[in-house]
Amino acid sequence: MTIEKSFIRFANATARLAGSPAAFVAAVLIVLAWGVSGPFFGYSETWQLVINTGTTIVTFLMVFLIQNTQNRDGFALQTKLDELIRSSNAENIFMGIEKLTDKELEELHDRCEMSAKQSHALLSKARSERERRRK
Repeated sequence: MTIEKSFIRFANATARLAGSPAAFVAAVLIVLAWGVSGPFFGYSETWQLVINTGTTIVTFLMVFLIQNTQNRDGFALQTKLDELIRSSNAENIFMGIEKLTDKELEELHDRCEMSAKQSHALLSKARSERERRRK
């Protein structure tokens, strides 16, 4: 197994575990134990350093693992959406739009918004026409 596949498996397993209720309860218990132990250590600088160092290390490492899993999830989702667009009657222009600049995305969004307003106007007109006929 390659190092990349090993890392992916590790990152996924860690992200699942870190997001579990058991991990949250464990974190709360650790913080409570640390807080309760304060008087025994005289609220010393070492006592404070333990929690600060521990949380900093865990946070630092988790940022990379979570970013990795989110990048892969986002990429997989984009690929799925592109395939749905490609295999449907939707405009292929929407495939790969995540690579457009902010200005290009805004222009495409404005185009979609205008189409939505036109569709809404047509629906409103049709609804009004049906109500007029009922009278």
